[in-house]
Amino acid sequence: MSGSRVRVSLVSIELHRATLPNGLRVLLVPDPATPVVGVAVHVDVGFRSEPEGRTGFAHLFEHLMFQGSESLEKLAHFRHVQGSGGVFNGSTHQDYTDYFEVLPAAALERALFLEADRLRAPKLTEENLRNQVDVVKEEIRLNVLNRPYGGFPWILLPPVLYDTFPNAHNGYGDFSELEQASLDDAAGFFDTFYAPGNAQLTVAGPIDVDTTMALVDKHFGDIPARPTPVRPSFAEPLPGAERRQAVPDAHAPLPALAMGFRMPDPATDLDGYLAHVLLASVLGDGEAARLERRLVHADGLVTDVSASAGLMGSLDARDPDTFTVTAVHPAAVEPDRVVGAVDEELEKLAATPPSPDELARQVARWSAALHQENDRVMYRMLGLGARELLYGRAEITLELTDRLAALTPAQVAGAAGALRGAGRGVLLVEPATQQEDDA
Repeated sequence: MSGSRVRVSLVSIELHRATLPNGLRVLLVPDPATPVVGVAVHVDVGFRSEPEGRTGFAHLFEHLMFQGSESLEKLAHFRHVQGSGGVFNGSTHQDYTDYFEVLPAAALERALFLEADRLRAPKLTEENLRNQVDVVKEEIRLNVLNRPYGGFPWILLPPVLYDTFPNAHNGYGDFSELEQASLDDAAGFFDTFYAPGNAQLTVAGPIDVDTTMALVDKHFGDIPARPTPVRPSFAEPLPGAERRQAVPDAHAPLPALAMGFRMPDPATDLDGYLAHVLLASVLGDGEAARLERRLVHADGLVTDVSASAGLMGSLDARDPDTFTVTAVHPAAVEPDRVVGAVDEELEKLAATPPSPDELARQVARWSAALHQENDRVMYRMLGLGARELLYGRAEITLELTDRLAALTPAQVAGAAGALRGAGRGVLLVEPATQQEDDA
């Protein structure tokens, strides 16, 4: 097993890598100071990998993976984890799906058995499929259809900015397509994307590397190897000009807008990507942020404004990913006034870089949040596992504070200038009248 020691700022941590004969990649992160152990499986399939005609299938399959296995009945996984005093969950992202649990250190082998068991043979039945389709539909009703600004902006903005199905479609899913999903679809999806060679196992906590590796081999090593799918590139040309689209929202009390821009590829230009991360902080983090001061306090154009680097979070997807500015504004304020004010602030930043003190404040905010996040085994494990899967370098998680601190005001100004010089998508959310809602 290969091992490496990484020292970054106050973090000193060992990363040990291995690959089983069936293709499963393994990352072990020993931390003797932690009383609990975390186990995560990141599978290289997300919204962007699901086939046309089956929108929402990656998320639906995440639900199916909690419905038992060939050796454990439904809900047994839940009982085993909770009976050990642990927690567990899963989530679906643009480019991966994760499954994880955190338990007392003595329950390490139990966690490995549970994750290996469902990766080997989840219980795919017609009853489970129909039941989970209904569960997902109810989740969509709750989180998107029946709430103000549902799907804003992560569902509604991509089809404005992107053209291809992988990048533009609704990852939560269309009801009719979910209802048409068959058991053969589910079995084919599992066989294709849940091959061991398409997954990354991460174990973090007070572990002995050799002992843990033996347990990993014991529980995961006999999962049969299957062909690993070739991941296509999701790259597409930048839009040549601004694109706009308006959508009605029957539940929204006020209009809203989202501006979407393409970001640099973190795999080939990490510093350029991180400059956009700091730009988002300079624009939107805290009462002293540029857009907060200008749009909320000075001009009174909006009631809420934010900026974000990454559609579902920073360093959470491969290329392409999206830089967003979102705002909620009074009905009396024309959207173009808000868009124009954002453009002016970007132009100011592009022409005059932020001061070292302004940048240092935002780096300090990021550093504090990252240290707090990495203090928890679950978040540290998930960050390491995701970046190992997405970029082949879990170390990015540990290097972030130093890399952000090393960025210069000129690099952040360059990121602002890049946004002004590229095509973008503008989404307008318009509150529907009662008459329109009835119609």
